Amino acid sequence: MKTKTLKWLGRTMNIILVSMLLVVFTMVITNVTSNGEPTIFGQELKVVYSGSMEPEIQTGSVIGINQNYDVRNLAEGDIIMFQEDNQTFVTHRIIDVLNNDGQLMFRTKGDNNDAADANAVLPENIYGKFGGINVPYIGYVMDFANSSMGIMLLLVIPGLWLIGWSIKMIVTAYKEEKKQKRMDRPKLNEDVS
Repeated sequence: MKTKTLKWLGRTMNIILVSMLLVVFTMVITNVTSNGEPTIFGQELKVVYSGSMEPEIQTGSVIGINQNYDVRNLAEGDIIMFQEDNQTFVTHRIIDVLNNDGQLMFRTKGDNNDAADANAVLPENIYGKFGGINVPYIGYVMDFANSSMGIMLLLVIPGLWLIGWSIKMIVTAYKEEKKQKRMDRPKLNEDVS
């Protein structure tokens, strides 16, 4: 019973570690090939750092932002990411489309906020439209994985674990084969006279 549990635990750990290794490897390759911004299905992956869009978009979620959109097709209910200032990006829902003397603007509000945003969003400040990808809590892992310490821990440690596990499996298989050969050897009959 104990051996079966250990084997099951070992296989489960292998699956988890290989999965982590593949996810981190994919993220690193995607970051390198897309100038630091990972993309999937044509959507740029961004981490959400506030709870203003909860419960639909949780703090720490990774969301997909589609930068290929027509600003004239944005409507009430659409979720957009816009640049509030030089370093702050906000993801909120459009609650009203305004046309101020031919100037298109958007009134926005976070689903979890009591009031609408103070300033209307100009089209040139819109970074992109929410594309539907929404993976809760993985943003914390993604941020960590993009750090040098995260790359080391998420690539090196699982890699070392897999190498160690492989060595252990080879040694175990070798011992089993050696034991089997000993059992298969013909026994010498010794006559005691």
